[in-house]
Amino acid sequence: MKTSVAGFSVHGLIAENRINVFGYLESCRYRYALRTADLWSGQIGTRDETVLRKVRDALDERELTLVNYHVDGVHLWEDDSDRRERNRQGALAELRAAVLLGAKTVRFDTGGKIAPMTTEQHDYLVTCYGEYCRFAHDHGFRVGAENHWGLSLVADNMETIARDVAHRAYGVLLHLGHWEDGDPEGGDKRLAPYAMHTHVDAATTYGGNLASKIQMLWEADYSGYWGIEHHSGKNEYVEIAAQLAQVQRTLAFLQSKQAENETPTEAKKTLNPLLTPEQESQA
Repeated sequence: MKTSVAGFSVHGLIAENRINVFGYLESCRYRYALRTADLWSGQIGTRDETVLRKVRDALDERELTLVNYHVDGVHLWEDDSDRRERNRQGALAELRAAVLLGAKTVRFDTGGKIAPMTTEQHDYLVTCYGEYCRFAHDHGFRVGAENHWGLSLVADNMETIARDVAHRAYGVLLHLGHWEDGDPEGGDKRLAPYAMHTHVDAATTYGGNLASKIQMLWEADYSGYWGIEHHSGKNEYVEIAAQLAQVQRTLAFLQSKQAENETPTEAKKTLNPLLTPEQESQA
């Protein structure tokens, strides 16, 4: 089943020095029985190649696929041009780190504030994401924004960026339901065609619309992973397990329902081996 646990989900344990990146990988493989990792840059804390190689070795030893690498601190837009360039150089270094780690998708935030983009912001974001996409394409992965904070919380901004970057390596890390433009359902639906990865928080997991969100993305031909992201910073081991189980349960239910709908009517009725066909017909 295509699920993962976003690395930020253990930020409380990290703050208490109760887990590191290697403990997280061990938990993914053996506590949660996954074959995926969904690393947050804050878990690694360095771009030192020696450390990155150790993380890559740990991924390979556990036979884990790094389905997403979500990077903080190198967001694209800052009002100050020197800070923009500093972050751009940091992002280029993180792209090289993503190659070493074997990431399948990479997320860099847009930056900025919650508002419609200015022309200057639009042109800069489209140019930078285009540059990152060319690198990602050459190295076999995808890169893009998440509706995480700032400019990216406005669906109009996110849709415009995706449309104008117009590169096959560009994708959106769709944080389901996380919009500030008054239309969370519409935002998800509009960005679904660009989704390369997802983060499913507790509000979506337990909010009663998880199945419809999954179905909506499937109808948009999404075939990526469902990344569970927990935010409370408390009781994280058990909260992650509960959230992961709920998402997996919903996926299993929808998959079985889909398979049932594809089964010919005459093949759906299963005979009870303890009854004769005549008795079964009367049941």
